[in-house]
Amino acid sequence: MNDEVRATGLDPAREHGQGDPVSRFALRGTRAVTQAQSQRDSRVDLSAVGDDICGPTYAALDLGTNNCRLLVARPTHDGFRVIDAFSRIIRLGEGIGASGRLGEPAIGRAIEVLSICRDKMRNRGVTRMRLIATEACRLADNGEDFLDRVRDEVGISLEIVDRETEAMLAAIGCTPLVDPDADGAILFDIGGGSSEIAKLGRPHACLSGPPQPNMHGWVSLPVGVVTLAERHGGVNVTRAIFEAMVDEVAALMTDFVRAHGKAHSDRVHLLGTSGTVTTIAGVHLGLRRYDRRRVDGCWMINEEVTAVMDRLLAMSYEDRVANACIGAERADLVLAGCAILEAIRRAFPGTRLRVADRGLREGMLVQMMRTDGIWPETGAVS
Repeated sequence: MNDEVRATGLDPAREHGQGDPVSRFALRGTRAVTQAQSQRDSRVDLSAVGDDICGPTYAALDLGTNNCRLLVARPTHDGFRVIDAFSRIIRLGEGIGASGRLGEPAIGRAIEVLSICRDKMRNRGVTRMRLIATEACRLADNGEDFLDRVRDEVGISLEIVDRETEAMLAAIGCTPLVDPDADGAILFDIGGGSSEIAKLGRPHACLSGPPQPNMHGWVSLPVGVVTLAERHGGVNVTRAIFEAMVDEVAALMTDFVRAHGKAHSDRVHLLGTSGTVTTIAGVHLGLRRYDRRRVDGCWMINEEVTAVMDRLLAMSYEDRVANACIGAERADLVLAGCAILEAIRRAFPGTRLRVADRGLREGMLVQMMRTDGIWPETGAVS
């Protein structure tokens, strides 16, 4: 599946053509999240032309174990308007489990794609950015050397974030999709090299800007679709191999489930962000080509998720390659992702899953804009 220009920051409320088709990210407002690591201390002119606020053009880049994703946006009064987006599967962490190092072919792919992102940011006049790297660079013996090379060859500086920051950014980015009538959500982000899970309460609604997450706990599992598929195989996956992957993930979740499993109920839904859940949603919807507007914010009941995973397990590798929502780039990874999801579903059984095509990049954009004082009304709404 071609992942380019997938994330656009659309509000699911506009999914059926309501409002501006370019659309914006946030649903409701909240107060500042003070954890932002801002690259410069600046305040923004709050005068507005139409719905857009005059001020910097922002960029957020997430270099993960499997994907490199960029989002460029300008602030609005209640969120932000996406003006450019880019995503490409590069498999930066390929083979890292065995070697402990980023391989030269993967580094070459990353340099090429990061150069594209640099050019997009320049062409869009980006003045404020946050560019992060996650699990592959955290684990690799040559992770810092890789960042030095990116700085020298591409001319941009990447920041390796810790797992807690990654979990918080995902929560900030996905909180607008927590059902306001529920008691909260189990948020999960299935990555290439790690997977983050967080227990969220009801969001803190405030007077302006996107909602603030109410995080009760989090865990980062040292396993993702790339690392799991490399250990167990991703081309020919039998039911026995699938169950072995589920068991491996479940063992890593024991402490988190012990702490938060009893509080789970039908009033707490699952909320997933990753290529795994968006792929499952695309297959469920029978999309001939991936359509973010139909996927982001969609709901799936438990039986629908099970049906899709059973269908994927029954497919041959060639069938998965031929599926428009999977393709050659994900065909050997999707069942590893399904195994991680299945371990989460068994630990936190429920009736509903909400799918998010958003996450770290949106979280970074919200953090930077809050730090810059884009949304001046920060008092909580009781």
